[in-house]
Amino acid sequence: MPGTTQKYRNFVAEPMGEKAVTELAGIGETLGKRLTDAGFDKAYVVLGQYLVLKKDEELFKEWMKETCNASSKQAKDCYSCLNDWCEEFL
Repeated sequence: MPGTTQKYRNFVAEPMGEKAVTELAGIGETLGKRLTDAGFDKAYVVLGQYLVLKKDEELFKEWMKETCNASSKQAKDCYSCLNDWCEEFL
């Protein structure tokens, strides 16, 4: 997958388990803290929100912006990471 980060490749390569929210592509320490403070402390909890939003890219990116003040790039990276993980494992 050209243009993807090591973090992204690591996440998509294996089952989610108990991964921290900061293991999602696009989510660093600052956004991770904001998401944790909002109750989204694990990657699977963010995945749940992604699924509740019916895998809709625009809705998910809007939710990311509202919930943790993610930039468009951060929200897109996180969306792509979850979307590709679902393609692999769901």
